Amino acid sequence: MVLFDEHDFKNFPELTNAQLEQLRLISPHPQITEDFQATVTAVHDGDTVTLQTNFRDFTFPLRLSLVDSPELNTGTPGQEARNFLAGFVEGENVTIKINPLNRVGKFGRLLGDIITGGISMSDLMVSSGHAVPFQFRRETELPDLNKTFAVKQWF
Repeated sequence: MVLFDEHDFKNFPELTNAQLEQLRLISPHPQITEDFQATVTAVHDGDTVTLQTNFRDFTFPLRLSLVDSPELNTGTPGQEARNFLAGFVEGENVTIKINPLNRVGKFGRLLGDIITGGISMSDLMVSSGHAVPFQFRRETELPDLNKTFAVKQWF
């Protein structure tokens, strides 16, 4: 069992569904389990933004759960994806759609979709070519066979 003192609520404000049962009542802020309104205060890349809400006194990250866009370190594709998304949502009041069964990612970020002007930003990012559906995110990469078949992983 994870104790309150062990969870870093400042750096990881979102609790996973498994943690909700144990820690929800002692969380210092409301946990997000349903759709809500927010303002996008910053766009980090083509699939991650920072949000501000009226029910929290701090900003927090949201990753688009349905897509994967190029990282900024890829150069032009990453910058173009970031700028494209920023052009639609940065500084805007938006609706965040949450899937209650898949609401927190592996890095502790809230997962969801951004809706603005009735348009899903996940759908727009894919249709514009700035992102791919998440299940296809590594489709063109060759596997690292040295890692896959490393002897030490089998013992």
